[in-house]
Amino acid sequence: MTTRAPDWLKALPAVLEAGQSVELVTVARADGSTPREAGAAMLVGRETIVDTIGGGHLEWEAISHARRRLAVGGGRPEIVRYNLGARLGQCCGGVVWLVFESMPASERDAWVERRASVLAGHHLHRQVDSEAAASVWQRAPVAGGETRLGGTAADWRFAQHVGGLAFPIQLFGAGHVAQALVRQLQLLGAQITWVDTRDGAFDGLDVTDVRTVLTDVPESEVARAPAGSFFVVMTHSHALDFSLCETIFRRRDFAYFGLIGSRSKRRSFEHRLVDRGLNPERLDELVCPIGIAGIVDKAPAAIALAVAAEIFQVHEARRLVGDAARPRLIDNPVQPE
Repeated sequence: MTTRAPDWLKALPAVLEAGQSVELVTVARADGSTPREAGAAMLVGRETIVDTIGGGHLEWEAISHARRRLAVGGGRPEIVRYNLGARLGQCCGGVVWLVFESMPASERDAWVERRASVLAGHHLHRQVDSEAAASVWQRAPVAGGETRLGGTAADWRFAQHVGGLAFPIQLFGAGHVAQALVRQLQLLGAQITWVDTRDGAFDGLDVTDVRTVLTDVPESEVARAPAGSFFVVMTHSHALDFSLCETIFRRRDFAYFGLIGSRSKRRSFEHRLVDRGLNPERLDELVCPIGIAGIVDKAPAAIALAVAAEIFQVHEARRLVGDAARPRLIDNPVQPE
């Protein structure tokens, strides 16, 4: 299982390679309606910005403050409170606390190792407080807590976990819709296994961070998928689609099972699956047609957008249920001024 590395972490070693320090700006706490959640972060250099804390006036203020710090050589980490309504005139009206911390160019090699560790399936745990010269970053083998801010404005402490679970996608078929879908899912941090039976199916395609499989027996990949996988079937062959459907239904631990096709294709497959022994009560586990309602354009990019949105809705719902099951770890949070 791999973890999802945020864009700022992916980019940081290359940014430091240029020999200039940058500022890491992190949302330490977000109350009320805010552009981004606690833990969101961005890098700010003299001429570089990577990732985002939500845009708007808040981000503009944060960039300006970070560059003022860069102009004087950085300094100790600091926390700044922003009232989005009264101070910044943003209609969302929440309150955000940002942590500013210098990332010196001399730390480039350490960040190469940290980035590789997260991409290999580990997490990073960060701790910093008002007395520290810099954060302490340690590798953690598994997720170990939420982003949390505690203390007072003068005596604060901040802890963060970096590296969210990269949800596993098994995509069967490398046609035009699948190609567009992969591009969408890559942006969302999915862990993609892309399977096809045709020689040269992936030639000329961008398969960065994608596991591609050419096999005469794509059904074998279904068994290799981890529990909680998202299965998407859109091959060039209805016969192969049906065989994959049969194989996927033998599992009872998937998060999502989508099949490209019309309602008539679904009805045909349902009859055949029941005839072959599938319990009719399980038919609702199959999503076909796929994609969120309201997008009727048949262009590959439009279909892919609808399917990616549907998959991400399921992923977010599962993540939020998991978060709700964990205890809150905000300990004596910094009080509003």
